[in-house]
Amino acid sequence: MPTISKNAELQTVITTFDVTPGTCQDLLDELADAYTHFISKQPGFIGAGLHVNDAQTRIANYSQWEKREDFQAMLRSDEMRARNRRIAELCKSFEPVMYDVFGAFN
Repeated sequence: MPTISKNAELQTVITTFDVTPGTCQDLLDELADAYTHFISKQPGFIGAGLHVNDAQTRIANYSQWEKREDFQAMLRSDEMRARNRRIAELCKSFEPVMYDVFGAFN
């Protein structure tokens, strides 16, 4: 995964998931499977990370794509639409949001 940079020509997507401790691991497993078997193989995918809080009530996903259209094409695919229906069953809510880097601090 490239270093975070304001000048990088890429699309950053941060998705947050509101979960319960009872469904957190199931959702992490589903997300890991999606990245391993599908998302990471899509055109324009650069890298991603999954983060979970101590209480297992929030999952944050950070991903980078070469272009915003690459991310959007992955989301619109039949495969990901089916996966997102399963993901929605495991959490209270989730929201992918595209961001531009405002600043990077090392």
